Amino acid sequence: MEKMDILKILRSDKTVFSFKDIFLASEEKDPALLRRKINYYVKIRELYHIRKGFYAKDSNYARFELAGKIYTPSYISLETVLGAAGVTFQYYGQIFAVSYLTREIIVDGQKYSYKKIKDSILTDTSGIGNKKNYFIASPERAFLDIIYLNKDYHFDNLSPLDWDKVYGILPIYGNNKRMRKTVGALYGADRSQTP
Repeated sequence: MEKMDILKILRSDKTVFSFKDIFLASEEKDPALLRRKINYYVKIRELYHIRKGFYAKDSNYARFELAGKIYTPSYISLETVLGAAGVTFQYYGQIFAVSYLTREIIVDGQKYSYKKIKDSILTDTSGIGNKKNYFIASPERAFLDIIYLNKDYHFDNLSPLDWDKVYGILPIYGNNKRMRKTVGALYGADRSQTP
């Protein structure tokens, strides 16, 4: 990888790069030689090594972006989104994502929790925002993901949810009677709290 290749990567709006990203951006055709070059750039601190196969411009990379790259397809959801929206009050230090498998890993001191969801739901983009370098659920999608994955879940504050959006996204979970019943009960409880 010539100096021009590393500059192309460093000028990118991405903060996290997989080996494949670097391979495609470089003009190097030999993967073994590219790995040696990458190791050199890590050694001279032009690149930051996050974990095997993943690199960043420096240690201030976007953790959500890394979460989306470790397991693909995936998107940020569940308690991470609901906590930020004020639907749940419990603080979780880990980043929660939905993916095609269930895993908990620690990378660079950050815990990532992936929860498996059915492929047809995972690949449906209803209620998913594209933040350039990662995907993130809307509060309504995260709310439905939690209900789908957990039979009994306590929500602290349902007022941030747009119920039209909730009901608009609900069909992607199939004809799930338990979910429909739970959503209906929570909607009724939220409406009874509204003055």
